[in-house]
Amino acid sequence: MDAIDMILSRRSIRHYKQKEIPNKILNKILEAGRQAPSAANRQPLHFIVVTDYKIKKELSKGLFNRFIKDSPLTIVGCANTGDRLTGKWSIVDTTIALQNMVIAAWTMGIGSCWIGDFKEEKVKELLQIRNKWKVVAIIPFGYPAEQPKPRKKKPITELVSFNKFS
Repeated sequence: MDAIDMILSRRSIRHYKQKEIPNKILNKILEAGRQAPSAANRQPLHFIVVTDYKIKKELSKGLFNRFIKDSPLTIVGCANTGDRLTGKWSIVDTTIALQNMVIAAWTMGIGSCWIGDFKEEKVKELLQIRNKWKVVAIIPFGYPAEQPKPRKKKPITELVSFNKFS
């Protein structure tokens, strides 16, 4: 399957097999994030890999994120918003890196799901994240124990225009 087909086939996975992700695969996922572009190449990002069940259980205390605790590992993506030169781009930079990781994982048979359902201050306290850092997203990763069907998407004509917004 080529890269475009992999991107188009990716689905949000919320049910995971109880199977560890080997370090060799985890390192490739993390490297995909590290290699992402960033404003002025400042790399204003940090990833916290959470494997501890108690911590994952604490991260699962929302309405739409309860499955975090069942993932083999969860990555918390953080952006350094305190950088004077590129701080305003750090959230975008971190998001790009996280998406690289999500796609890289999918190519190796690892599913994931973007999580925005968290109380940032609680996450920062739990993971000892410093003040100048913002939690961008929480992403559980694991071998899929489900095969979700494609979700309905808006037609491309509603999402794209040329030369001006229409």
